[in-house]
Amino acid sequence: MSDRAAKLRVVKGSGPVVSAFTAAAGFMRGISIKRFTPKLRLREFSVLEQSHDSHRTRCEIFRETGAGRVPTIVLGGFVPDATEIVEFQRTSLRRHGSIYYVNYSRNGFCQEMFTAQLSDLIEDLARRGQKPLIMGVSFGCGLLCNFMQKAQERMHESIRGLVLISPVITTDDLIRSADQKRDGIRILECNLKKIVAADPANEADIAKQIERSRRCFQALFNAGAENRTLSVRHLAIRKKINDAIEYTTARGGFERVTALRDFRFPSLSRSLFVGPVLVLLAENEADILVPSSPTLKMLGEPSLFTRIFSSCLVKTVTSPVDGDSVAHASLIFHYESFNPMLENWYNRILYPRLQLAV
Repeated sequence: MSDRAAKLRVVKGSGPVVSAFTAAAGFMRGISIKRFTPKLRLREFSVLEQSHDSHRTRCEIFRETGAGRVPTIVLGGFVPDATEIVEFQRTSLRRHGSIYYVNYSRNGFCQEMFTAQLSDLIEDLARRGQKPLIMGVSFGCGLLCNFMQKAQERMHESIRGLVLISPVITTDDLIRSADQKRDGIRILECNLKKIVAADPANEADIAKQIERSRRCFQALFNAGAENRTLSVRHLAIRKKINDAIEYTTARGGFERVTALRDFRFPSLSRSLFVGPVLVLLAENEADILVPSSPTLKMLGEPSLFTRIFSSCLVKTVTSPVDGDSVAHASLIFHYESFNPMLENWYNRILYPRLQLAV
């Protein structure tokens, strides 16, 4: 059954039928996506030795076996998890190789632990003769850029290319400074500003601010789903997305925002990565990213972004449907707009001879 044929509307009285289809779709995903552990985890264990508390910040890594030899590592945003964010890109990505999903811990976040686990994973693939593409989404792009700034040259050489979707590289992309003129403040901006300003030792205040953020992310997701025909696959991942929002602890959410606060914007005086890079910006990025966003400014000027990404393609993703503009990181609800761009870029860099023949 095609995805389009599987689409259905949730109407009164259809609950049991929808639940059965949803459960079946979720079961099939569970069979395909399995937990993965690199054979050698020297860096991860080193971080654990330095701080025994860091066990709670371990990411969960999953693998979905693909047909080709070029794997993709997926780094999600704040929510949903990596295993959900590319639900509608999985089929295409699997044609090129296995997919490795990095899901952040519900109980905390530590950049050192993340860096260690990602490095161990890349090295594990290198030992098998595989150079992955790494796809970051929103907050995941900031993590990826921060990782690339600190990674050694050998690690850079083990990466085939980067994909940055709706990148958030610094806190300044989401929060304006106090001296900037405000013509209204976004709900997400307001929530993040309060979390950034929270006292790390005040658990009650952190819990209050994170609870507000939960409601904000739920509202953003529900707005994306509003007035849409949801497919069985949409319904299958909806609960997982809501679970990620609901069950990420206050400490876990706070530490993710803290990581974002600590990101360093790349210096335009030195290269960040010399391999191929694809950047996909949603046409409605300005609904989430603030007007003064340094990332939007940089990506809008080739003379700037080519200083850090010498081989970079920046594209704006648009919708052919009036009144349904592509929102920030909307890979789930606007996959039909994102997927052709992703597929064309993958084909161009992985099969250049075929492209010349065509």
